Amino acid sequence: MKRLALTLTAASLLAATTLAQTETTAYQPGVTTEGAIYFLPKTAIRVTVQIEKTTYTPGDFAPYAQRYLRLNHVATEPQVSYRVINVRQEAIGVPDQQKAYAVKFNAKTVAANVALSPEGVLLAINGEPRQPQLAKPFKAAPRPAATNPRQFMNEEILAAGSTAKMAELTAQEIYDLRDSRSQLIKGQADFMPQDGAQMKLMLAQLDEQDQALTSLFAGTNVCDTTETTFTVTPVSAFAPRLLFRFSTRLGMLDEDDLAGTPYYITVENLGGVPTPAATNDKKKKEGGIFVNVPAKMRSTILSGTEQVATNEFPCAQFGNVELLSGELFNKHYTTHLWLNPTTGAVDRLEAEQPK
Repeated sequence: MKRLALTLTAASLLAATTLAQTETTAYQPGVTTEGAIYFLPKTAIRVTVQIEKTTYTPGDFAPYAQRYLRLNHVATEPQVSYRVINVRQEAIGVPDQQKAYAVKFNAKTVAANVALSPEGVLLAINGEPRQPQLAKPFKAAPRPAATNPRQFMNEEILAAGSTAKMAELTAQEIYDLRDSRSQLIKGQADFMPQDGAQMKLMLAQLDEQDQALTSLFAGTNVCDTTETTFTVTPVSAFAPRLLFRFSTRLGMLDEDDLAGTPYYITVENLGGVPTPAATNDKKKKEGGIFVNVPAKMRSTILSGTEQVATNEFPCAQFGNVELLSGELFNKHYTTHLWLNPTTGAVDRLEAEQPK
């Protein structure tokens, strides 16, 4: 966050003697030399799609899975599949190039400390700006180290003369492990643990060996999760518009790739802000700060005809712009102003009379 602190020089004070208040005008290049050029924001929609990729690798004994372990429909070829696990929407603020203003300060004002975003959006006057509350970026969890199932094979399995025989002996070892686990739980094992911690450890070891050896028949699945983000800035309400395409076999696709299922976004203007009446208050127009008065919009994500996510957000560009009177920033008050970074609306306004 950058801050713009403006200090008036003697020359600028002399040049501003004809002004009674803070002067605010629509931005034109070169209009002012001592002051702040700022934008008001417009509201964009950030759509974040989480996709899980699953890579299946068949086990060495996959052809024998049904014969020895009664596992049906075990694939014998590698496979890759994708699925959408989450779709999230959030409102963000972006500079509105159509709402650029210049504010010039003089000796009779106290609006001399302006906080702008890195993009030039007005965030606060005489106060610390509020940080937007956005979802944290996705961070993948570290993948556990893969277990080599062959380290749990006994000498007889490793010495078998054929893959079929190895599969048969491995299946028998799996059944022995499961029988040992059952006896341990029932308290019928030859060597029972002395306490609960030892019991938990022994069961965990049996489960690890069972899962590792079973993977030689059932295969392994490795999952990776990624995030893809789309930003949509509505100018007005619109009917369903293509956002992206997705395939369970190919993942995220280009918009023109018809191999994927289309995902659409639609935006509705819910209104809620009356049009302000025209005013001829010259004193108010001579100074002050422009702020947004947002309306409300509804954003909906669709997969085909199925609704995936719907949210309502305040929307700056569907509302109006108001001018806060320059009287708030004269020497009779110390005014603190905070604007919403997403909508440009007034979050808080405090006017303190000097002691």
